[in-house]
Amino acid sequence: MQNYYATQLATLNTNMIQIGVLCEDAISSAIQGLLEDDSKTANRVSEIELEIDQYERDIERLCMRFLLMQQPVATDLRVVSSALKMISDLERIGDQAYDIADITKNHSFQGFDGKVHIKEMARAAIGMVTDNVDSYVKQDVKLARKVAEEDDRVDELFVKVHAELVSLIRSDINDSEQAFDLLMIAKYLERIGDHAVNVSEWVIYAVTGDHA
Repeated sequence: MQNYYATQLATLNTNMIQIGVLCEDAISSAIQGLLEDDSKTANRVSEIELEIDQYERDIERLCMRFLLMQQPVATDLRVVSSALKMISDLERIGDQAYDIADITKNHSFQGFDGKVHIKEMARAAIGMVTDNVDSYVKQDVKLARKVAEEDDRVDELFVKVHAELVSLIRSDINDSEQAFDLLMIAKYLERIGDHAVNVSEWVIYAVTGDHA
């Protein structure tokens, strides 16, 4: 029974790592489609999102079975309950990466200067998700807390992108549709940052028992 208990925890750990990696891949692929003007990338992101959804269901079933049948001790109970919370935010990250890809599928941004800071926002958001995965694997509270600091950078970039694109919309009617779409993409990246912060808070709770 003890071996089975350990195996189930190891499976949970592996699945949590994998869903985090898939979220990174989804964001990277969506932004690649934007920067390279590659509409085919949206299909790739759609496939990744389906994988994320499947992992969410698998992890949820695993956690519920663990809670009902194994009666975990305090530390393991926190790990399992935190995983249940985290997968909701990770699934939303996958959804928003798909939303970005869906915009790039239907519109071309080739030669449009307004996407410069979008790339920087995406890099920061991906870094947050990467740190989430690493902090979960290593049970590293310091790294998890760093994610909130990184979110400040994403928010700063969003304010910058918002100001630039709103100004462009007002001054150049010909580029207003592209600018509005990029503003939506920036908003999705800002939300990804928010979800990443939520995940980091549950990592901290899993390790320490404290939740912000």
